[in-house]
Amino acid sequence: MKMNLKTAKKMAITVPMSALLIAGAGAGAVGATDHDGKVEMDKPTIETPALELRTTLGHFLSEHGFLAVETMRSGAAGDPDFEASAAALSANTEDLTAAIASVYGEEAGQSFNDMWSAHIGYFVDYVKATDSGDEEAKQAALDELDEYRADFSSFLEGATGERLKADALAEGLQMHVNQLIGAFDSYVAGDYEQAYEYERIAIEHLHGVAKGLSVAITDQFPDKFEDTKADTPAGELRAHLGHLLSEHAGLATIVMQNGVTGSEEFEASAAALSTNTEDLTAAIASVYGEEAGQAFNDMWSEHIGYFVDYTKAVAAGDETAKQEALDELSMYKEDFSAFIDNATGGEVPAEVMAEGLQMHIEQLTTALDLYAAEDYEAAFEQVRIAYGHMYGAAENLSGGIVNQNPDKFRADMPGMPETGMGGTADSNTMAWMLWAFPLFALAGGLMVVGRKEQQQ
Repeated sequence: MKMNLKTAKKMAITVPMSALLIAGAGAGAVGATDHDGKVEMDKPTIETPALELRTTLGHFLSEHGFLAVETMRSGAAGDPDFEASAAALSANTEDLTAAIASVYGEEAGQSFNDMWSAHIGYFVDYVKATDSGDEEAKQAALDELDEYRADFSSFLEGATGERLKADALAEGLQMHVNQLIGAFDSYVAGDYEQAYEYERIAIEHLHGVAKGLSVAITDQFPDKFEDTKADTPAGELRAHLGHLLSEHAGLATIVMQNGVTGSEEFEASAAALSTNTEDLTAAIASVYGEEAGQAFNDMWSEHIGYFVDYTKAVAAGDETAKQEALDELSMYKEDFSAFIDNATGGEVPAEVMAEGLQMHIEQLTTALDLYAAEDYEAAFEQVRIAYGHMYGAAENLSGGIVNQNPDKFRADMPGMPETGMGGTADSNTMAWMLWAFPLFALAGGLMVVGRKEQQQ
């Protein structure tokens, strides 16, 4: 395996972290802000200090899970992008450290950094031991992770004033260890489908960790977060959109990388991306029927297909085909922006949505171009930017939906219904779709009609 594992543990890169504003300016109002800039205290909102905290933690914790699995996988395969992915993972640790330090101070931030970096190192030790076939070293790495689990749980219990209990935290950390080790072992065994299933579970689990931690912190420091809550109905919508949209971006970049290199795990990674779409589709179909679910599936799958077309063109060195894929994505951008504007009654203007979609297109295609050119460090910087960008998209979209349907997202509203779909979708992470469906149903109709007219 051609990699310097000791060096990789210490690597770090600098990535813009504009999202890291835990109690940022302009996020303090408990009520929604109308178009005249006046605060309406009787309306729900996704813009509060508590929800900024939850979004920040959800972003960086879930990204940790995503990048950790990808780094371990690259290490096992001896891929040339290993050190770049490890550097991206180290940069993620720096961002998480800054988030913790902004709440608890620099000393606590450094303690967090030391422990968090150490546990990443133990995962790398496990990768190295697996590569050399050293079962004793593998067990030693697992023992180190077990000790870390106890120490880190005690650290968080103390930091949160026992609002989070060490026993429960240790159980959650064991799940995290099992998920990452399970993904890696499955990959080594050649069970790529199972490996990607573990990866998706790990990402979802860490969003749950972000919720629990943000609830504890905002309860601990109510004045710092202006007495706002991290678990409001509107906040659930924003968090679930952030989870699924960022996962889409992360998996899409990996599918495109696997496609351009001709990796044997391409089909499994594409299947994971497809499952992300299936979860959204199942949520719609479980409430509104199969026809509506299929309309959404067709629309969402179509834009993924254009990215796959771009990947094939890059692999073939076909500049004409690349431009054709970009033209299709540009048409999709305009159609999708128009329907969002219409569906939200102007709460999410077409020009704002189009600008965001153009950024998404450029981020994914640029990341692939850099990867194909073997500039792996810059490629993973773009991957991180693309992953983080989707939290801004989730903020815009959830804000529009909440403003359009305030009665459905009031803080005293009953819990959102379960979808009962099983698998990854069998959790509250999909409940936001029950409220957002009218928007997506209209999208499906517009896109299907638009494509038929184009074909004719």
